[in-house]
Amino acid sequence: MNIDFPRIITFLRKEKGLSQKQVASDLGISQALLSHYEKGIRECGLEFLVKIGEYFDVSCDYLLGRTVQRRPAPVTADDLPDSEEIRHIKGNMLNQINRKLLMNTTTVIFDLLAQIGNKRLTTAVSNYLMSAEYQIFRILYSANKNNSQTMFSIDKLSYKNLTSASMQLDLEIIDTLIRSNELSLALSPDTISTYFEKGASSLFSLIQYSERNVKSIIQAKGLN
Repeated sequence: MNIDFPRIITFLRKEKGLSQKQVASDLGISQALLSHYEKGIRECGLEFLVKIGEYFDVSCDYLLGRTVQRRPAPVTADDLPDSEEIRHIKGNMLNQINRKLLMNTTTVIFDLLAQIGNKRLTTAVSNYLMSAEYQIFRILYSANKNNSQTMFSIDKLSYKNLTSASMQLDLEIIDTLIRSNELSLALSPDTISTYFEKGASSLFSLIQYSERNVKSIIQAKGLN
């Protein structure tokens, strides 16, 4: 049984200020059955899942807790690689889609940083992201032992640990700056979809993929 569905339909009903009696009547079911759905006592069928999704104007994936995006964003040309990219950059379609996903999400992050307007915060976030890319690039570059290391100033035996430590410090700086300076923005999936039309779908996909990856690692390690 999906554990998110009861919580989400209850939240949507209360968000709209509707009673169980009203929603049940609109959907053509008994109030008792809706109450069972909201408490997780009974599991609904596919037909009702689609029906209540249409009722609250949200996707089935949102109702099941598979995405934070209430409605699927339309795929535009900006979300997919163009023909020039496909011709000049090696890699399969997954490579190209993930590239766009990361680029669009990074744009959203820096747009949010621009709205916050704190230089030290922007610097710390930039350092963190650049360190992550530096570490990945160097791993790929150093995979061939014959490749010269002269372009790097940090020893190849130390860079992984040093870079990871630097990234952890950057996270501490970011957390400290946000807590001490009360640097925050009022955000929700809906406002993000409105103000970041181009990057919103990429951001939501990144959240979904990242959390699935984390959960799969936890399950594989038997930590859940």
